Amino acid sequence: MQVKADLHVHTTFSSDSIITPEELVFYAKKRGLNAVAVTDHNQVEGARKMAKETDFLIIPGTEVSSLQGHIVGLNVNEIVPRDLSVEETVDRIHTAGGIAIACHPYALLKGSIGRHVTAKFDAVETINASTFPFRHASSKAEKLAERFRLPRVAGTDAHYGPVIGRAYTVIDSELNVEAILEAIVKGRCKPAGGPLTLMMRLQNQGRFFKKYLTKQFEV
Repeated sequence: MQVKADLHVHTTFSSDSIITPEELVFYAKKRGLNAVAVTDHNQVEGARKMAKETDFLIIPGTEVSSLQGHIVGLNVNEIVPRDLSVEETVDRIHTAGGIAIACHPYALLKGSIGRHVTAKFDAVETINASTFPFRHASSKAEKLAERFRLPRVAGTDAHYGPVIGRAYTVIDSELNVEAILEAIVKGRCKPAGGPLTLMMRLQNQGRFFKKYLTKQFEV
């Protein structure tokens, strides 16, 4: 079968996201997805909690802040320490039973890993819907994947519910985490989708600041 999965989504367990678990499932289903990777920043609590509490397929993961940039680990159920070298971060992800993805390697203002990517990675995120500038970053990420002969994947890097599924990965796999990861590593996957619209970006920022201000003035 073909799995349609957004492989890069943040929830309220990330300080910069406003997506609740309920919203994640609602918008994922609305966009025709049948799996989502929850990749909150430097922690796994939200992903583990969602995987236990919903019948929608959640791929547990994390977005780790290495010394040289961000790395997504999929099928990671334990915290990978931040501020390690790229090589050690990838090794820790593999030791935890996960796969390492070079996420948004050439995006501006996103902790991009760029030239520090090596053949030890399992895949490259060649389409990230939140990336700016989108075309330039996607083109460079595509060349990077080609250089190292790595599989290509896609995700939204969503922090705002309605954008979930704007970019996604089509995977030739059964609908379970182990099969999905194996298919990605073997290259039985294809990135799809496009960038967020300007309106989506503005709505995302507006709702985030509203959440932030509300917290600031809570008594």
